[in-house]
Amino acid sequence: MRGPGEAGLDAARVAEVLVAGPPGRRGSGYRVGAGHVLTAAHVVAGTSAVRVRFDADRPGEWSAPARVVLSAPAADVALLEIADVPTDRTGVEPPRYAAVPDADVVLPFSAMGFPRFKLRESESGGGGVSGRYRDSCHVTGTVSVLSNRREGTLELAVAAPPADPEPHRSPWEGMSGALVWCGGAVIGLVSAHHRADGLGRLAAARVERWYESLTAAESECLRRWAGLPSRTALGLADGVEGRRPAVGLAGLPSDLPLRELAELVDALTAVPALRGGNGMGLVLDSISDRIAANSPRDPRLRMDVYGIVRTCLRYPGTLDQLLEAVRLLEGPSPEVDRVDGAAARLARFRG
Repeated sequence: MRGPGEAGLDAARVAEVLVAGPPGRRGSGYRVGAGHVLTAAHVVAGTSAVRVRFDADRPGEWSAPARVVLSAPAADVALLEIADVPTDRTGVEPPRYAAVPDADVVLPFSAMGFPRFKLRESESGGGGVSGRYRDSCHVTGTVSVLSNRREGTLELAVAAPPADPEPHRSPWEGMSGALVWCGGAVIGLVSAHHRADGLGRLAAARVERWYESLTAAESECLRRWAGLPSRTALGLADGVEGRRPAVGLAGLPSDLPLRELAELVDALTAVPALRGGNGMGLVLDSISDRIAANSPRDPRLRMDVYGIVRTCLRYPGTLDQLLEAVRLLEGPSPEVDRVDGAAARLARFRG
């Protein structure tokens, strides 16, 4: 677990929220203090019997009962108080919270939770007995800030799950309550998967909109136990100010002709960070692992980039991840501006 004041998502603080009784609901959450977990209100709606679990099947695994001390359905935020916190698990500092601007920008984000599509079969589960368990999912992608303005949520572009075997149930069930991170701060909380948006989109309740729905007492509770600042003290996430606008490419068809990709591929090939020995490896390590697993790699950089871009088109949301990883690795530069220009023209041509 990270020390006090260290920013960003800490896997040891990610909670699996287990709701007692049929149908055995579960969700995700995050430990925002020594004795409190933040999650979505709809995850714990209508119940008071909750259990939170951390680091399941890991050396540091622990779990404890918890009770709902705050539920604000209008903001879809809930706070759980953990009973019997182990003595070696105290000293947890609250995360930093931040807003994102209402501007034409696309921002990187990360989140961690326990969606339904991560169900696994175990030959030797707890106590050596075979069974099923739900593994963690570390999601990265981009936030389209100007989408979902009426609903008041952030639209998260993510790599779609590999399969959707149960059309009547979302593969993202259980991800609700996961905190959304950008620039080392919490900017939202996963609240919904709208099936009409496709498998590669999630909605998150944005922090700056919580204040519109919370009562004074609820705001004070979150300030005291979760570290939520006053509305006037809420700043912007690091790296947001002055950020260049970006475009989303998740809607591109998977069979896009090579000639239409040529400008983007040429721009990527010219990025100095990708021309180094391990630049492309660093980029692939930071996006969905399905891209590296399914891309036909080639020692010739231009052919390698072509193959990777074509593979990204098969998994909606991953091309945006690729471009964002390139921006972060290279930093501001004329070459990155060229990549953004090529992406914008491709989006307009296919829009």
